[in-house]
Amino acid sequence: MIPVCRPYLDGTEKTYVLDALETGWISSAGIYLKEFESKFGSFAGCNHAVACSNGTAAVHLALIAAGVGPGDRVVVPSFTMMASVFPILQQGAVPVFVDCDPETWTLAPDELDSIKGPVKAVMPVHIYGHPCDMDPIREWAAARKAVVIEDAAEGHGSTYKNQPIGSLSDVATFSFYANKIITCGEGGMITTNNSEIAQRCRYYLNLCFDKDPDKRFIHEAVGYNYRLTNLQAAIGLAQVEAAPRLIEMRRGMATKYIERLKDLTEYIQLPVEKPWAKNVYWMFGVVLRKSLGMSAPAVRARLLEDGVDTRRFFYPGHLQPVLSQYGAGVRAPVSEDLWNFGFYLPSSSDLTDAEADQVTEALARAVGRK
Repeated sequence: MIPVCRPYLDGTEKTYVLDALETGWISSAGIYLKEFESKFGSFAGCNHAVACSNGTAAVHLALIAAGVGPGDRVVVPSFTMMASVFPILQQGAVPVFVDCDPETWTLAPDELDSIKGPVKAVMPVHIYGHPCDMDPIREWAAARKAVVIEDAAEGHGSTYKNQPIGSLSDVATFSFYANKIITCGEGGMITTNNSEIAQRCRYYLNLCFDKDPDKRFIHEAVGYNYRLTNLQAAIGLAQVEAAPRLIEMRRGMATKYIERLKDLTEYIQLPVEKPWAKNVYWMFGVVLRKSLGMSAPAVRARLLEDGVDTRRFFYPGHLQPVLSQYGAGVRAPVSEDLWNFGFYLPSSSDLTDAEADQVTEALARAVGRK
């Protein structure tokens, strides 16, 4: 079975983790945590980087630090992982769903013009490694005095007009889950050039402990235990040091598929790379043409029989049963089509030529092309 994604660890991770173990720095302090934050901040083109326990926690902290609270409206694409949406609800705020672009699958800037009323924040999500078209999104937000929060969980190393994602907004968030290009198993990061936002994130992720030792256990606000351990940071540091290579490996994976699948574009839509973007292809997604007359589950079942594991695309937020009160009246046909016809192929950084051949042949058979 070819897995959807396996982590790629080149060896330095073990050296750093063993050092953390041997020196006893295994909790939420230590040199690896500090170095991970410093080097990832540079990687993302930001002055501040704050490590936390996971990507969802990063989104939550970013919302808190940006001042999003009860009743505030936050624009978010319907086509996204629910980790982008649930923290909005946890803040008592209201998600406002918009559709996505049919080519990049990211938030469609043109959809923003249909939003009426006050908006506190907009959250563009860089989907599957391709960045959002940020200029019109930022212009729209500026005109409404709304905060821009990038969800960059899936786009480590992608760029927009030669600028790294994570540096294109008031505050951005990353995930280091095991299938991410840069991973430490679980983990998250907030990046920003706003020192006040960074300070607020550090305050809230550590139970709102006071900096004054005499007041440490006197709390002025409700905080969270969203700390990352030095052990996880040791892995993360090794990964961010290897980031250029890891990114090129992921893009190399995509190149293998693009070359092999070019004769199947009558049946499937391949991911794009806009002229203003660098796509890091976190996951190599395909969308079945409606003319094929097959659904994503049907094709995925055939691929599984051939030893190829896949994952279906995200279920639209405006259709989520738990979010029904926020989805009424929302029109997002592109997001719905992506759910019905989209899925991603095995996308490991070290995908071999033989694996790419096997996946391509299996997909050709699954769509009825010999």
